[in-house]
Amino acid sequence: MATVHAVSDALDPANAARSTLKLENTEKRDTLIKIEKRYQKQWQDSGIFNAAAPTTSEVASGSIAPSELRKKHPKYFGTFAFPYMNGTLHAGHSFTASKVEYTAGFARMQGKRVLFPLGFHCTGMPIKACADKLTEDVRRFGQNFDGFAEEEVDGEMVLPAPTQAETKEDITKFTSKKSKATAKGVKLKYQFQIMLALGIPKEEIHKFADADYWLKYFPPLCKRDLNNFGARIDWRRSFVTTDANPYYDTFVRWQMNRLKELNKIQYGSRYTIYSPKDGQPCMDHDRTEGEGVAPQEYTALKLKVREWAPDAVRVLQDKIPESAHVYFVPATLRPETMYGQTCCFVGPKITYGIFKTSENEYYVVTKRAAWNMAFQGIFFKNDSFPRDASELAPVVELTGAAVVGTRVNAPLSVHKEGVRILPMESVSPTKGTGVVTSVPSDSPDDYATVTDLAKKADYYGIKKEWAELDIVPIVETPSYGNLAAPFLVKKMKINSPKDTKQLAEAKDLAYKEGYYKGTMIVGDFKGEAVEVAKPKVKAQLIRAGDAFDYAEPNGHVVSRSADECVVAYLGQWFLNYGENDPAWRDQVLDYVKNDMETFSSETKNGFEKNLEWLNRWACARTYGLGSKLPWEPKFLVESLSDSTIYMSYYTVAHLLHSDTFGSQPGLLDIQPEQLTDEVWDYILCRREISDELLKASGISKADLQTMRREFEYWYPLDMRISGKDLIPNHLTFFLYIHTALFSREFWPSGVRANGHLMLNGEKMSKSTGNFLTLNDAVEKYGADATRIALADAGDGVEDANFEETVANQIILRMYTLKEWCEDVIADPSLRTSATDKNLWDSLFENELQTLVHQAYTHYAATDYKVALKSALYDFTSARDFYREALAAASMPMHRDLVTTYISLQALIISPIAPHWADYIWQEVLHKPTTVQNALWPDVPQPDAGLTAAYTYIRTTSSAITSAEGHQIRKKSKGKATQYDPEQPKRLTIYTASAFPSWQQKYIDLVRDFHAKSSLEDKSLNAEVGRIGEGKRAMPFVQGLKKRIQTGEKAEDVFERKLAFEEADVLGQMLRGLRKTVPRCKGVEVVEVMGEEEGKKTGRIVVSDGEGVGEKGKHRELLGAAESAVPGAPTFFFENV
Repeated sequence: MATVHAVSDALDPANAARSTLKLENTEKRDTLIKIEKRYQKQWQDSGIFNAAAPTTSEVASGSIAPSELRKKHPKYFGTFAFPYMNGTLHAGHSFTASKVEYTAGFARMQGKRVLFPLGFHCTGMPIKACADKLTEDVRRFGQNFDGFAEEEVDGEMVLPAPTQAETKEDITKFTSKKSKATAKGVKLKYQFQIMLALGIPKEEIHKFADADYWLKYFPPLCKRDLNNFGARIDWRRSFVTTDANPYYDTFVRWQMNRLKELNKIQYGSRYTIYSPKDGQPCMDHDRTEGEGVAPQEYTALKLKVREWAPDAVRVLQDKIPESAHVYFVPATLRPETMYGQTCCFVGPKITYGIFKTSENEYYVVTKRAAWNMAFQGIFFKNDSFPRDASELAPVVELTGAAVVGTRVNAPLSVHKEGVRILPMESVSPTKGTGVVTSVPSDSPDDYATVTDLAKKADYYGIKKEWAELDIVPIVETPSYGNLAAPFLVKKMKINSPKDTKQLAEAKDLAYKEGYYKGTMIVGDFKGEAVEVAKPKVKAQLIRAGDAFDYAEPNGHVVSRSADECVVAYLGQWFLNYGENDPAWRDQVLDYVKNDMETFSSETKNGFEKNLEWLNRWACARTYGLGSKLPWEPKFLVESLSDSTIYMSYYTVAHLLHSDTFGSQPGLLDIQPEQLTDEVWDYILCRREISDELLKASGISKADLQTMRREFEYWYPLDMRISGKDLIPNHLTFFLYIHTALFSREFWPSGVRANGHLMLNGEKMSKSTGNFLTLNDAVEKYGADATRIALADAGDGVEDANFEETVANQIILRMYTLKEWCEDVIADPSLRTSATDKNLWDSLFENELQTLVHQAYTHYAATDYKVALKSALYDFTSARDFYREALAAASMPMHRDLVTTYISLQALIISPIAPHWADYIWQEVLHKPTTVQNALWPDVPQPDAGLTAAYTYIRTTSSAITSAEGHQIRKKSKGKATQYDPEQPKRLTIYTASAFPSWQQKYIDLVRDFHAKSSLEDKSLNAEVGRIGEGKRAMPFVQGLKKRIQTGEKAEDVFERKLAFEEADVLGQMLRGLRKTVPRCKGVEVVEVMGEEEGKKTGRIVVSDGEGVGEKGKHRELLGAAESAVPGAPTFFFENV
């Protein structure tokens, strides 16, 4: 009992977050969370997120085309991948969900009907495998695991989530480097320990031995967490997958039937990742390690032993019949180069087995390779695969060192007398068969090794001549000649087989050059391109009995049942993706390239590469949870095959059932058995209504039309948001099946892939204590602070970073902003006169309008990080500028503008922080309805002159205060200063009324390019550089471009007119400058004039304070004045 309690304490889920930020004073957070809970309840009670298509009463069925209906009633339909129900949501889930959230909130503000639904994925092995493990745990340790003893755990009880990097072998294949399933894996010996780590009470764990209990337990937690997050989800449309929901089950069976009829699902023998323990294929979501790993196909050569090495003879004595045919079996990816075999390598320290394949035939390979072969018809028949490695025992085992010197026959090799088995230290026992045939003409590794062996023959215990057989040219390449390997080894100065980095690079270069550009110069296919000849040579070897097909996983794969997987060749139902249906593949590829919005080039490139590589996919299994394959019920539909078009099911789910399990009918009172394939055809726009359909289904015409209306209105899906790791499987399947089953107008409009989420700059990991669930984050920081931090984390496909210090700072920012809004709206001192407006009022109002337009642009582009900058950070900065400017002028703010600011702030931040926004909207501004129903504010386009003046003021003020700060820092370090910053001083600002003459030629240049509408043309910068004054000219040209691009009239820019009166603006700034610059007694603005009596002079145009000259008085100019140009003043401090 004490032991299991100790384990329970060690696996407390709180430990997973032990390294995260600790909060101390939470009063402000608690206040905000209290507000959030109030508004979450209001939203849920009102059903505000429950979406509906225009009814057939509003717009009669068939009276308008679906596309016209969507134009007349704009909509947004967004989803993210429904989460798998074997745990609670973590911060990574919420990062992806947040993208749908922000877009849904923005779409509501655009006046669109918005649908954001979510279901719960339960299909596949994971839940069933975990339930079965728990059944065994309960049997072994008792219902509450009191019989568990700590010593039964091997090693430390940790929760690592490693991702094994895989070496890419075949350059013609695309691979994904990130494994979602691997990242989800927790490595503990017993399932009950994992449940403890998930936070399941010990007394509750035994209930999870029933797989159905998982489906009841986790979906409510998912819903709870997303409601606490403030998600705008229509929960009426939720469902669980598998036949646990009979309505969804009919949908999946319809999908599979139609795909089979279209010949998209076929039956045949193929290679697949396979779990011997489970006795079935192990697809991506069935794995704890190795998601994305696929079968790697090789040509397995049969190198017949002609003469054994003496050490091998002693080991094999009386164990292998003398008449037996024994073959060393190397696996190669380059059968076309076998003409150049000069030897065969083994790892001298590797243990090999000799396995009997038939009455008189034996293979020499590693145990691992033999175990893979056992599932490919080599040692066992395809209908009687083994379950345990003990069923495949070698006749004899021996080390590689024992067989060195053995002479074997090398098929196709020009060396007909045979080649020798030689040692190679770098042979891997976990890749291929552990036997490597050597072609030094085209393999840099082989060439480096045989060269080294020849040099050190005595050291390696071999005869030198064994490593010095003639190297013959096999392939002619344009870059490296006909001996690519020797050429590259010499060119790259590779001196030894230990130069692994250079050899890997050389191997890649040789392989690509040979495969894509090489031409065969020997053999029956001489003169043919290698790309064409390769499969022909392979087929020739197999026909001659000198080779056979062999495959293995191209990385380490472990199933959810903790079984190390192999590759099996077996008959199975598969979706015919890829090269075997080129028309289908090309249809999808064309759509990705030309029509679908991918939001980033990286996402588009990922799809294109994957579509070129992806091949047939097993769509059925015999173990796990799921819907039964309609035509062969002993099989279940695989988890990535029942989750390709479920987004279309969302459109009608609420009409079919009223709970996630479909135990109660929905709004239309339809029973599952009424949902025939023909009914689904009609709903999903694949056929028209008929009397036969009405009679057979028993569903009324009106109800059928209602369901079809929901589908044809909400579809196509506007945005599918997922992690980038789903591009190689789910997202590509999603596109394939949509194009197969739906007409083009219903294909997905856009797919947005995001990176993975780091936490505090590090990978999220329970083992390091750097981990947060969504519930943890919301309880710790509140919903809005979490949402803002997620928006701030990043938007691209590169990994983003949730920074807890940002979330914590956001609490203070939003609380302080709330308090300010409450206080200022009640401030009686605010100005109220409509005629009492000044420059600061105008600048503030204009800047708010600018930021509203900027935020709209960023939201529309789904660039949420920069949208947040405009909608919150820059917005509050504009308020601060206004407040400080008026405070310096001893003038109160204007009530109209303050109210406008608060209103706009609530509106434009509401997609990201809706709770705070709704509080301000309803309780501070006293609006009658929720901000969730408010539209995006319609504000005028900003005035270019005011925008320029605003930038001018901020730039000039910053330059002056920075210069003052620089002098203060110099003095504090004991350095000489231009004046004493701690003593009273006067500030002189110099302005100019004319531009320097050198700028005219650049004005003319920009005018010419603007006339050609090519200001972004690189040739403009090149022309500036050609003139030769780039250091001063380039910033000037960029400034001209920016002024035009931000809305100033081109003619004003080219006429060198400022968009504002510089002297007037400076006059407004003087009082504020006196207050912000310490001990500043006075400020003069001096306009640079000309020369009087040989001296450069200027005229005071405005002044303020003590010891300053009167307006119009002339001043002798100092050096700083020479650099002043219109719009870019200079300044000078002097003590007084």
